[in-house]
Amino acid sequence: MSASAASRDNARPQVKRRALLRTYGTFLGFLLIVAAFAFLRPRAFLNPINLRNVLEQASILAIISFVMTILMATGKMDLSVGSLASLSGVVVATLLLKEMNLLLAIAASLALGMLAGALNGALVSYLGLSDFIITLATMTAFRGLSLWLTDGATIFGLPPAFLTIGQGTVGSIPVPIFIMLGVMILCWLLLDQTTLGRRWYAIGGNEEAAFLSGINVRRLRLSAFVLSGTGAALAGVVLTSRLASAHPLAGEPFMLSSFAAVFLGMTMFKEGQANIPGTFFGVLFMGVLNNGLNILQVNPYIQIVLTGSIIILSVLASRLVRTQR
Repeated sequence: MSASAASRDNARPQVKRRALLRTYGTFLGFLLIVAAFAFLRPRAFLNPINLRNVLEQASILAIISFVMTILMATGKMDLSVGSLASLSGVVVATLLLKEMNLLLAIAASLALGMLAGALNGALVSYLGLSDFIITLATMTAFRGLSLWLTDGATIFGLPPAFLTIGQGTVGSIPVPIFIMLGVMILCWLLLDQTTLGRRWYAIGGNEEAAFLSGINVRRLRLSAFVLSGTGAALAGVVLTSRLASAHPLAGEPFMLSSFAAVFLGMTMFKEGQANIPGTFFGVLFMGVLNNGLNILQVNPYIQIVLTGSIIILSVLASRLVRTQR
């Protein structure tokens, strides 16, 4: 056997180990976190009620993350989703206190999300402005509107029928989990099982090539922004119902967490690409981490530091995966 052949044979196990680590590294990290919390607080963490609570608490983040996944598949991002969720919650609560019909109030809130997404999409897709700058600006504007409408106060006294959306159950399963699963299935079907989804991926992969192949890049990217805005508004409605109140800044934390979930998901399944199964796993990762840290009574400010660290690590991991692909 020649020296070159021997060196290739020696390198193969290392290549396989790197490939396995690249594919299952995030999942392994998740298992290690679960094992650590189960060891440190077995009764509290492994309690079936607590595990159900993890899914329920993660459901709002999941809704935002799933629509964010579609937008990031096109190569763009939306920093305004958290503020838009807060604004939609304030709007639906305000309308309900003015005795508007429940369905009409929810529809008005979702319509607001669609219009906000269309505004972001039009400015980015048709005027060619930076998605980062535009959504940062609209994030600030939506936050200001929420504070103006509430005068910085929390809105209480919402009708019981509305509260069933966020606090009701079907059997023993909370309603928000069913809403989360419905949004997940819809987004997965759109992104993975339709021509529209393949075109979204094509735009994110190479915008110029997609345009030259006949894809209407502007219109399809606009549709992704509209979907993002609608999902953020839906999350705001569910959040307001679950809290039984509307706070003008209630949705703010979900923006960073949704990015963390999507980037974590990009290290799995369709490696280096935003994908719905990976995002769902990323949401579970974030949900379990936050739940376990709360059980261990870790300082909330430290949890924010950990969230930022996870975003950095997941971005680095997804970049490495794309480079190796």
